[in-house]
Parts: sequence; C-alpha cells; structure tokens
Amino acid sequence: MQVAKFGAPYFVTETGTAWTPIGQNDAISWVELAGLFRRRDLPAVEAYLCYLADHGVTCLRLMLEYAQVRHRYIEQPVGRFVPAMVRVWDDLFALCEKVGLRILLTPFDTFWMWRHWRHHPYNRHNGGPLAHPSRFLLDEAVRAAIKNRLAFAVERWGGSGVLFGWDLWNEIHPAHAEDNADGFAPFIADLSQHVRALEMRLYGRSHPQTVSLFGPELLWRSHLPMAEPIFRHPDLDFATIHIYAEGTIDDPRNTVDPAIAMGRIVRESLAQIHDGRPFLDTEHGPIHSFKDRHVTLPAAFDDEYFRHLQWAHLASGGVGGGMRWPNRHPHRLTAGMRAAQRSLSGFLRLIDWNRFRRRNLSQDIDISQQDVAVFACGDTEQAIVWCLRTNMVAANGQVRRDGRPVSPRLALPGLRAGRYSVTAWDTEAGLLRKTCEVTAGGSVPTEVETGPFIADIALALRRV
Repeated sequence: MQVAKFGAPYFVTETGTAWTPIGQNDAISWVELAGLFRRRDLPAVEAYLCYLADHGVTCLRLMLEYAQVRHRYIEQPVGRFVPAMVRVWDDLFALCEKVGLRILLTPFDTFWMWRHWRHHPYNRHNGGPLAHPSRFLLDEAVRAAIKNRLAFAVERWGGSGVLFGWDLWNEIHPAHAEDNADGFAPFIADLSQHVRALEMRLYGRSHPQTVSLFGPELLWRSHLPMAEPIFRHPDLDFATIHIYAEGTIDDPRNTVDPAIAMGRIVRESLAQIHDGRPFLDTEHGPIHSFKDRHVTLPAAFDDEYFRHLQWAHLASGGVGGGMRWPNRHPHRLTAGMRAAQRSLSGFLRLIDWNRFRRRNLSQDIDISQQDVAVFACGDTEQAIVWCLRTNMVAANGQVRRDGRPVSPRLALPGLRAGRYSVTAWDTEAGLLRKTCEVTAGGSVPTEVETGPFIADIALALRRV
C-alpha cells in the first residue's frame, strides 16, 4: 500500500489500483472477533469478515492488544510474546487475506493501558520497565520495549499484503510525556525510522505510517505544539486525528449538527497539511453519550448519524468515510451502518482517485437554496458534493422524510473548460439517481442542478 501516484492524497495498492479504507475500529476481544482466541470459533470469525467484505468494507483498525481485559496482552511479561495471542494474529491475518480485507495496526491500546496500568506488563510492579505511564514517550527502557514490540510485528506480519499501515502510537498525548508535547516529533521519528528501516531490509518496501491524536486536544491544549507532528511530520505518510467534536459528534442530539462539525474539522485539518498527504479520521462516534452518559443511541438515529458523518468526511476531502468506534452495547455496527458502508463503496467507483488532487470547496460553492449545507472537495477535473438539508430535523433528531423535495442549483468554482458528467447518488438507498452533463467555461463557476431530494444527495462530477 502506498500514497497514490501524481501527488493525489489517496491510496493505491501494490499494483497501482486505487484503494480506499472503508471500515471501523474493531477489537480482538469484542464479540465478532472473540472466536479467534484459542481458536474457539474460527468459522464464525471468517463468516463475519466475509460479511464485511460483502458490504464494501476494506479495512479494520485494530490494536495489537486490547487492554480493557486482562487476558489479551500480547507480551506477558514484557518481551515475552504470548503464544496464544500470536496465534490470534496469525489466524486473523490469514483470514483477512482469504476474504480480501486489510488492517491498520496500532501497537498499544493506550486508553485502557493507562486506566488499567496496575495490571499492565510494562508496569514496574509487574516486572516491566516503567513506574508510571506519564513517561511513556520519555523513558529509554520503555522506548526499547516499544521498538521491540514493533519489530516483532514487522517480522511476523509485515510481509503480508493484509497490512495497510501502521498507526505507530494510538492517541499520542501530552500526558504520556509529563504534560508536554515537545517530545512528540523525536518520538515519532524514532519509531518511524525503526519500522521503516526494518521493513526495507526485510521486504524492500515499507507500509504507510501515521500517528493518531484525540482531536479535541488541539483545542483544549492549543498552547502545546501538537499540530506540527500530527499533520506535517516528515517521517509520516498520512495524517489522522480522532474526530470527537464536543457536544455534537461525541454526544449527538440530532443527525445534522454532527455532520456539520465533521465537515468543519476535516476542512480545518486539510488546511494544516502543506504537502498533499492523505487525511482521514480513524476514530469517531458518540463516545460521551456511551462512555459517560451510558446511553446507546437508538439504532435508526445512529444509522442516520453514522451515514451523515461518513458522507461529510468523504465530501469534505477525507479519505473514505472515517472509522467509527462502535460505542454501542455490544461493540458492533448495526445492519444499517453496514448498508451505509456499501453505499459509500458503490459511489467510490465514480471518481478517479489516483488523479484526484482535491482541495476543500465547502465554503466556495454558492447554492440557490437556503437551509442546505454543502460539503465539497474538488480539483480542476473532478469534484464531490454532498448536500444535506438543515431545516428538516424532527423531534427525534432525525431528518424528516415528509417534506417537499428541493432541487437547488450549485455554482462550482475551479473546473477547467470542458464537458462533465454529473452523477446524483442516493446515499441511503445506495443507488444512482440520475446522470447528466454540464459544460464548464473555465473562467466562471460551473452551474449544476442537484435534482430533487428530500433529505440529502451526493454528486460526483468528472470531466468527460
């Protein structure tokens, strides 16, 4: 896997075919992958992975250990890799290869590692190298243990085509460095160069790398230098944050405001990137509702919230639809969310991703209809637009379906002169609604009609 050719901020496979990560966060101890441990039910896991592939899913984000429970540590004690856990990953890589899925792998579950530090093998009281997790990024002995874990993973699974990339550190945080972010860049450089050098020596190629951040920290601790290493570190190949916008995405009361927040955050994140590297959300969801308020969202509401977030992410210039943390009980996505992923997968065929040098256009498009939010990105030959009505929110927080359709006109800037196909896509049904052609003059914005819709519509424009 690598970044697309011609400087496009997307991904291609080893053969140059466009590839988009559609998926979510999963965990080896959650219900649908639990059958891996001690090979309790491999057929059920395979059936689940086949179901994902049938619904357009291409990628799972997974942590090498999931430290919420005490029997899924991959090292026990530190430096000794547990045979039963190694077999879990051997089997999972083999099954993913069989069904055609890839994995974005991160070596530590830093959230539960911190919360359950008293049990973790890296704790000095358990024979590990570290007295307190506030020195994760600073302690030399811990750094050696981290690099040893990464080396084990590279040597064991780095040669597999299943591996999409490395999230070298999950949600890097000032608390991991005694409330300081100055050490982020050298820490990332050390891990990145260690992994890349080993992959190049063993396989002659390296996988894409990133480091994730809990996105609200960019606002909460704006005085700390976190944006530079997350969005612009020279050793990383793509940028990611976890998009848990406070009061909207993390605790949704309707399905429109979270989409607007997602579009804004993607737009702001792209503005932080100066070299055209890909950007994607690798965690989002109703974390505050679920974790703090102990609320599992009603399925119909959550399905629409999920669908709106993924289209806001894609149309604003993110890669794919973002990667939901389920935040449901149990941790699994609904059938409606899987249908939404399949719809997004169908739409992807309408864009030439290898040549799509998009920029965010959401604030540059004029629209004839009030109360319609526009999310858009494009270059001189292609564009994606998603329109969402904002004045149709019902008492249950969902967008009403009993209103009159609207058919607004859009004025898109930046398209060079020529003819363009316009495809309107029903995001809920996953169906093509209409196709037409428009002519761009090059010097003035191009006028496009969306066609009638009640709640939302996606458009793909491509030069003929």
